[in-house]
Amino acid sequence: MFKKTKLATLAATAVTLASTSAFAQEAVKAAETNKFDVQAAAAAAAGFAIAVAVLGGALGQGRAVAAALEGISRNPGAAPRIQTPMILGLALIESLVLFAFAIAFLLFGKINI
Repeated sequence: MFKKTKLATLAATAVTLASTSAFAQEAVKAAETNKFDVQAAAAAAAGFAIAVAVLGGALGQGRAVAAALEGISRNPGAAPRIQTPMILGLALIESLVLFAFAIAFLLFGKINI
């Protein structure tokens, strides 16, 4: 058992040390690498913005519908008076998610150095 572990560790070390020259690259101008770093950061920020907006919108819509259904279940006669503001609220919540998508899309499109 000990010999197998020692042999596996020795093989992993040899492969790691032997393959480092394969990852060597030529010197690149700092401006070119910075360009890709900025684009990568913008793409990550756009993805994070969409994720947060969708998460917040989904939670908000879930709470709005839950509250409306609870109100309707307590007083079924008030369903038409509860349903209309609920649908309006859902549309406004969804519009915030779409605005976040538009901002993220513009953020990602602006970064083209």
